Amino acid sequence: MRLIIRQRSHRGRVCYVALTGLLSLFAWPQLLVAQVALQPDAPEVYTVRPGDTLWGIAGRFLRDPWRWPEVWEGNPEIGDPSQIYPGEQLVLDISDAGAPRVRAASDGLRVVKLSPRVRVTALDAAIPTIPIGAIAPFLSRPWVTDSRVLDDAPYVVGFPREHLLAGTGDRIFVRRIMTATDTGFEVLRPGPALRDPKTHGLLGYEAIYVAQAELERTGDPATLRVTRSTMQVQMGDRVRPARDETAIRSFLPRPAPPGLEGHIISVLDGVSQIGQYDVVVLDRGSREGVEVGQVFAAYRGGTEVRDQVISDRKAWNWRNESPLYSSFWLGEWEITGWERDRPDPNAPLPLHRRAERLSDRYIVPDSRTGILMVFRVFPRVSFALVMRANQAMHVGETVATPDGG
Repeated sequence: MRLIIRQRSHRGRVCYVALTGLLSLFAWPQLLVAQVALQPDAPEVYTVRPGDTLWGIAGRFLRDPWRWPEVWEGNPEIGDPSQIYPGEQLVLDISDAGAPRVRAASDGLRVVKLSPRVRVTALDAAIPTIPIGAIAPFLSRPWVTDSRVLDDAPYVVGFPREHLLAGTGDRIFVRRIMTATDTGFEVLRPGPALRDPKTHGLLGYEAIYVAQAELERTGDPATLRVTRSTMQVQMGDRVRPARDETAIRSFLPRPAPPGLEGHIISVLDGVSQIGQYDVVVLDRGSREGVEVGQVFAAYRGGTEVRDQVISDRKAWNWRNESPLYSSFWLGEWEITGWERDRPDPNAPLPLHRRAERLSDRYIVPDSRTGILMVFRVFPRVSFALVMRANQAMHVGETVATPDGG
């Protein structure tokens, strides 16, 4: 019988290994064992506390927290079985070694009286998947758009009393608001261009949230009053009607599918080295199949660099001897095998080594630098939160499925 086993490389590429032979009935369970790895110190029982996150709880039990949906047995006693609440006790069940499960303890279920007087408090709210505070400013703002939308939007043209900037409580003049059905507006600032790192094609522009404003009078220019601001308004900032967007606060973490690869093309808030809980921009969006909750691993490597040892062999003669001697020791030749071919079949059988000249360039091996999870998706880009950083991460690194790496 011939069995084809599908394997994934650490960057999501798929290879196939063929095993030929007769498989006994006792071999099948070993092949079907789930590959969910537990933490060496995984607790048998854990009580959920206020301030916990689903990712943090999953990390107590699993080596790979994004595989939580594979082991969680939802609580059927509550409206949404995927939700976990403070005060609940989670039990690790390893009776089936091949498929460990985590479930709510029968004596740890929440007791809620169905009475008109009962009110749900913040303490009783379901725990979030990730630290909401780290991404709150980015859940509904900023946004990504193309240049035409920004160019066509109304813009700040000036301020009363010859001011150069405006803050909370100040008035601003905005061109091209002749009519308006709503009075609430957002002030946005065109950010840097987001480009595909390979084709350099334009993926969009980041629009940075500046302020909230209320319309006082339509016209050209119209007059608006700034009601809330995160930075000072300046001339050239764009204005759009405020969007009542309901921010997503519950995510189902799951590994990105094999073959879906991209790159980190920007980091929000302008940091140079990316670390835990920084927000990054990926060059893949909904048109490539990216969804909220997908988990990617970031990888560094795969680039071609110069081999300085071979390239500098003529300049470096540490024994101060002949070039032939130094080039031998500096690795100019690589033994690749044994050559038995000979031009004269009647001649004695020679057995000699064949050598090939090494290239003066090599490919840097891949290494994982961190784990990130997508929390907002646009057509051509997406925002992701860095959940774990093994080392300082940088713009340009590759992202792919975390499974197997």
